[in-house]
Amino acid sequence: MKFIKYCLLISLLMFTISCKKSKVDGSNRMSFQESINDMASSLPTLQQVKFNEALYILKTFGVEADGDIAEITALGKLLDGKKTPEILALADEVAKKNGIAWSSTAPPSLGEMNIFGDVAASEKDPNDIDAAGLNVVVRNIAGDSLTGSKGLIVIPQLMDNNGKKVEFEGAALETIMEISSGGTKISTSKNLMQDPAFRGFTIKYSSLPREKIFENKIDIKLSVKTTKKLLQMIKMGIPVNGQALYTPPAPVVSDSIQAPPPIIDPQTGETPVVPPAPAKPTSDPKATVTKFLNNLSTQNFKAAFDASENPNWGSYDKFSNPNSGFGSVKNINVKNISVPYNKDNSANVNVTYDVTDKNGKVTALNVTYGLKSVNNSWKITTYKINN
Repeated sequence: MKFIKYCLLISLLMFTISCKKSKVDGSNRMSFQESINDMASSLPTLQQVKFNEALYILKTFGVEADGDIAEITALGKLLDGKKTPEILALADEVAKKNGIAWSSTAPPSLGEMNIFGDVAASEKDPNDIDAAGLNVVVRNIAGDSLTGSKGLIVIPQLMDNNGKKVEFEGAALETIMEISSGGTKISTSKNLMQDPAFRGFTIKYSSLPREKIFENKIDIKLSVKTTKKLLQMIKMGIPVNGQALYTPPAPVVSDSIQAPPPIIDPQTGETPVVPPAPAKPTSDPKATVTKFLNNLSTQNFKAAFDASENPNWGSYDKFSNPNSGFGSVKNINVKNISVPYNKDNSANVNVTYDVTDKNGKVTALNVTYGLKSVNNSWKITTYKINN
């Protein structure tokens, strides 16, 4: 009788072990969690930690969804049918793609991770950081003197009640950056803040579409999630380099591979010669205005006048008149210059600068210069002082 009981017990244990799942079942949330628990329990302790870290990386960066439940549902669909090595390899790819310093073969680095959030907390939660607020540092990425800055580096920092940076390590704080302009959302990026040396986010102007940027300014919203808090800060009206923004190329439309038939004048019977399209200037309208202002600042009025074809400025004598023209200019200090429009051999250049006259009076101006292409170069044709 005892022998039969032992056989039944052994059979029950073997059946229980054989029922453990070795790959993800993403058919529903409960099956997903059960399969993940089975797969984790079959791993050594350290590998269990790395397995959970991999799931956290994939849930945070590998799927597009709003809210924990939606993210877990999407993650279940992504991992359905995958085994542990496949999950670790996929997490490596996602971490590398998002610039996260994590590897499935490295020692545990993110602490105790649990994507389902329904187990007892560990003795020390590395994400339970006592922070009072958030500070955001924005720096320009240096470019050359002609094209200007190429982008921005945005670094969020956790601060205590005394305004000092909070020291911590081994965390995995989900950090989100949202970029908008003029009320229009442009992009969202995610990263993990693991310690105060967090490198932050890089914004390349070449990835920002020019047509969505309002008045060459963007708003940046940063969110950092600790265990108990969601810390947020918004930086409004951050100026960007309009010249470096992305402009999509004009589409090439071709209705036929055959050349169109020539147009014949019905009166003369001749084929008129179509003049070639005007050549686009090789110079930069921004450089033309910059040189114009430099010439005014150094009292080289003749060179400044030669860069213009503005009928409102009249003759050179009127242009350089010390009482009614530019002849009273002693110095110009340019603060900002941008090119909001440059198309079809015409351009607008916006400049803000301080003008010092020969009496020492300083006047702040915001001017829009209109330019057109003349003989493959730019000429100033209009001049408007903005209020």
